[in-house]
Amino acid sequence: MQGKHILLGVTGGIAAYKSADLVRRLRERGAEVQVAMTPAAREFVGPITFQALSGRPVRIDLWDSAAEAAMGHIELARWAELVLIAPASADFLARLAGGKADDLLSTLCLATEAPIAVAPAMNRIMWGNAATAANVALLRQRGVHVLGPAEGAQACGEVGEGRMLEPQDLADRLAELLPRDGPLRGRRVLITAGPTRERIDPVRFISNRSSGKMGFAVAQAAREAGAEVVLVSGPVALPTPHGVRRVDVESAQAMLEAVQREIAQANIFISTAAVADYRPASPAEQKIKKTSDRLHLDMERTVDVLATVAARPERPFVVGFAAETESVEQNARGKLLNKNLDMIAANEVGHTKGFDCEDNHLVVLWRNARQDLGSGPKLALARELVRLIAESYTASLTGARHLDTVRA
Repeated sequence: MQGKHILLGVTGGIAAYKSADLVRRLRERGAEVQVAMTPAAREFVGPITFQALSGRPVRIDLWDSAAEAAMGHIELARWAELVLIAPASADFLARLAGGKADDLLSTLCLATEAPIAVAPAMNRIMWGNAATAANVALLRQRGVHVLGPAEGAQACGEVGEGRMLEPQDLADRLAELLPRDGPLRGRRVLITAGPTRERIDPVRFISNRSSGKMGFAVAQAAREAGAEVVLVSGPVALPTPHGVRRVDVESAQAMLEAVQREIAQANIFISTAAVADYRPASPAEQKIKKTSDRLHLDMERTVDVLATVAARPERPFVVGFAAETESVEQNARGKLLNKNLDMIAANEVGHTKGFDCEDNHLVVLWRNARQDLGSGPKLALARELVRLIAESYTASLTGARHLDTVRA
């Protein structure tokens, strides 16, 4: 959102108090926020509050002679890169659907070419009214983005659908509506993450300690860099990063099949998943009973997802991950060469390292180069890694060789 121009329209409703927090969260992300209020909104929150948080005078009146001396409402409509109405009352939704231009905010919505989003907030019965439903359906047909509402307790004491989405959620969703200007804009990135589970019988499986946190951080970082991201994930308890399309799988074979369905459209493939190397050759159809002191499993190799992608005749830019308990760089470089990868990120794992924690330490290797990204939060490291991937991918398109000398 850095430097993006967001016009925030505030209409009359008790949820207007949340809009003050929304301004703060948008500013934290680097956006420039201009607030425009309806007369009814001023009955709930004063303009001075929004002016202090946004750093800009609040626009209120279409008939402000000073602001309109140079057709200020048209200038503001052109300034906006995205318009968000939060809260959007039932009355405002009706006036927007009817093409009204009887106050500053409705006029701005008619005069702008920027995307428009609304965050409805009203009593559950008002939200369920046929007139409101028809207005919302019409707005959707015209390309207006409807964000929410959520369900829960309402100021009137009732419980149901009609609450405005929380400011953090709105800020996340709004980011997906803005044009992406990052280094991976226009590119599709396919990422695998998490562990796989290999069935022993209907109630037991073999797996590993991967939490998927690093892979999900890479997916978020790639999306932030402007890419269209598809995330193929093993079984993990993590929320999907906003704007990322997620495909859930369980076994190594299911992950391979999901990747093969997506890979032809991918420009970059990043394999962070901890895919099982072996699986039971003949899983039992029924639960294995505890009848002896020992249980012997006949194990067979799984198909190597990363190597399969790297061996494709027309392949994407391929990035692997190497989680090692010893000789980290040596083992990672061997994997880089043996599987014919373009890049690999290596980290040490163990009882207290790498798995199911918030921090990591990454070393990135190319065929003739390395860069130590150091230790830090996984998302911060993911952003640095994605930056390097974008640089190397761009260089590969021009036939240039990236980083042929060792980088400290």
